Amino acid sequence: MEKKGIIMENMQFHITYNKTGIASVMDFAGLNCDVGSCGDCAGADMNKSERPVCFVRALGVYNGLSADIISVDKMLTQSMHEGNGKYIRINALPQITDNADILIYKKSYEDWINGGKESVTAKCLKGRDLERLAGYALCQVTEKFRSCTAGVSASMEQNFAIKLMYWINKVCGVFFQNWKPSENRKFIYSGSLKKQEYLFCYFLTFFGIDVFMLRTENDMEPGKALENLSMDIRLGEFGKCDIPQYLSEGAENKNIVVNTRRADRDERTRQMQNRQKVFRDSQTQRNSGAILTPEHIVPKQELAFEELALLASSIVMITIHDKKGKPLGSGSGIMIHEQGYILTNNHVACQGYLYSVRIEGDDEVYQTDEMIKYNQLLDLAIIRIDRPLQPVPFYQGEKPLVRGQKVVAIGSPLGLFNSVSDGIISGFRNIDDVNMIQFTAPTSRGSSGGAVFNMYGEVIGISTAGIDYGQNINLAVGYEYINPFIQGFCKRR
Repeated sequence: MEKKGIIMENMQFHITYNKTGIASVMDFAGLNCDVGSCGDCAGADMNKSERPVCFVRALGVYNGLSADIISVDKMLTQSMHEGNGKYIRINALPQITDNADILIYKKSYEDWINGGKESVTAKCLKGRDLERLAGYALCQVTEKFRSCTAGVSASMEQNFAIKLMYWINKVCGVFFQNWKPSENRKFIYSGSLKKQEYLFCYFLTFFGIDVFMLRTENDMEPGKALENLSMDIRLGEFGKCDIPQYLSEGAENKNIVVNTRRADRDERTRQMQNRQKVFRDSQTQRNSGAILTPEHIVPKQELAFEELALLASSIVMITIHDKKGKPLGSGSGIMIHEQGYILTNNHVACQGYLYSVRIEGDDEVYQTDEMIKYNQLLDLAIIRIDRPLQPVPFYQGEKPLVRGQKVVAIGSPLGLFNSVSDGIISGFRNIDDVNMIQFTAPTSRGSSGGAVFNMYGEVIGISTAGIDYGQNINLAVGYEYINPFIQGFCKRR
């Protein structure tokens, strides 16, 4: 078997390609390289540094293929929700059309080139080891791209790499959540399989992901430089096959949840959610008889910047730690309820085994390992500390946000606790199917999870991303996504 690998900072990681033992989509689904059950992989060294991988091109159709695919979806999705591996199946890869996306991935490509092609930075790649593995994989795949592309230019290679990195974030982010070398991960693809799509599938195998490419109506022509990369199997004659769209449980709500938590943490989380339900029910009963009359309604008034800056007391700094307590990085968070609930970004919270929270005007540092709720697509998460908090109000959408509207951002960029900056809304962008606010208030790394306020002191968004070279091009997830996510955890004004 061909063997490829890289020595990373914390481990060695090698993959070996299995060439036998797969005859159907059901065989592929039942394959579990963690226990040495894949033909040539049996008896391989199954320590964490080596991962047998299957890269299969399945040709033709047979009666019952659609039913088998549905069965595979159910089996692997159930396994994923139980915390046993990860699974993705798609019928097409998306096209990159948004200029903001292109700028982001172009910067990642340039950083890869300027850094000696050593590592790739991407939203879904958390940690130095994964970034270095991605850098190595991109080297291997772009080399294959050059070898099979006549008259290839630097710009053609760049465009291919941009598309590949976009697909990683857009389609395969779940594979890299709490990535472990030995974890069972499976990808089934039935869309167009031209050279770039084929090489993207090949790229995934460098992370230990088993790939099954369905070619029902015709085969691709990979060319001599690519034809030996995958194993071909014959399912039947070429023909039409109705392959349904795959929807994991909860996908219609864009809330892909993977169970990566510990049992003791989950039990405490359930207890807190039960207490929160009791609290909400008592509040509902207490307020059921309240009637607002016109004299009780106070019109909102714009605040001065000095008054808005005082809201920093409700924005926290979060330090993320690994299992041994070693700091991994920092971010920001927004107080949303008196009972210790804090909103932050999923990409901040998911990195940590536990968190240290600092609050302005309080010398104590509060540690917790409670991540109550998260949504990886919206990049939102809620953690909780054992301390009363002073929550801030959230905008309820009385009027649409507009370009040119003044905003104030509060967060902890580069660890500079609760920095305040001002700017305007400069646009609205759709990033990975999420509508985001583009704003000019300066932010830097560490601001993720911080608040973006309107001039009435209401949170209209949560700082999520910025383009370092982009002259104050910063992005926030807006209130229209935040409010449903924090429902039940947020104290209303």
